[in-house]
Amino acid sequence: MSNPVFFAPAGSLGGLVPGSVFVLEGPEARHAVTVKRLSAGEPVDISDGEGARLTGRVSEAGQGLLSVVAEEVAFEERPAVRLVLVQALAKGDRDELAIETATELGIDAVIPWQAERSIVRWKGDRAAKAHAKWQSVVTAAAKQARRAWIPEVRDLVDTTALAKAAAAADLAVILHEDAKNSLRSVIEEAGFLSNSGPDAAREVLLIVGPEGGMAPREVTRLSDAGAVTALLGHHVLRSSTAGPAAVVLLSDILGRWR
Repeated sequence: MSNPVFFAPAGSLGGLVPGSVFVLEGPEARHAVTVKRLSAGEPVDISDGEGARLTGRVSEAGQGLLSVVAEEVAFEERPAVRLVLVQALAKGDRDELAIETATELGIDAVIPWQAERSIVRWKGDRAAKAHAKWQSVVTAAAKQARRAWIPEVRDLVDTTALAKAAAAADLAVILHEDAKNSLRSVIEEAGFLSNSGPDAAREVLLIVGPEGGMAPREVTRLSDAGAVTALLGHHVLRSSTAGPAAVVLLSDILGRWR
């Protein structure tokens, strides 16, 4: 069974070597001690959420702190092809379910999209609170999945801003039930399976509409900006399901799980 993971502040694991003692404090330490009830001698992983991972054993579990003796300190590189889920705001917390599941499956970043048919609206103070909630959701999901990287929740975009992001992306894919080409064929035609591609990291935007689907003019606008439509399968998926399904398929196609 894998070790439980707790997150430390970004950059806090730098310079540690086997034998070093790291002291975790704050809410994560309280969760480890009072909820997980970790005690001296138990194995645990500490990650900074940016790829660094300390594997060790608890040396002390006190009120509000957890001391861990490092057995191994490693850095996990990010995938060469990074998957970014553009998730339209959806009713009934289906958007949060989508980003939670996609995080467990390996998404690298998420972008909230205020689509034309989104019933949910992020405005004023609610926008900041909703963005913080999304970051909390993906952080908790990353912990559940024992990940060393916490996906970034980028700023909310409208369709105009999304069109600009699609134009700048290495590849932007609209997951759409009326698409003619499969997601696999789109990835192949874009050259992502070729060994002759650039060495620099590349991003694929996976664009998912709200429960009512994307407005036709949104599809046209994004397509004019360079996005391509792709079909996941013969069944129509919910807004909460399409993104995670695409992550699973692309993780296999791109060899991210090997």
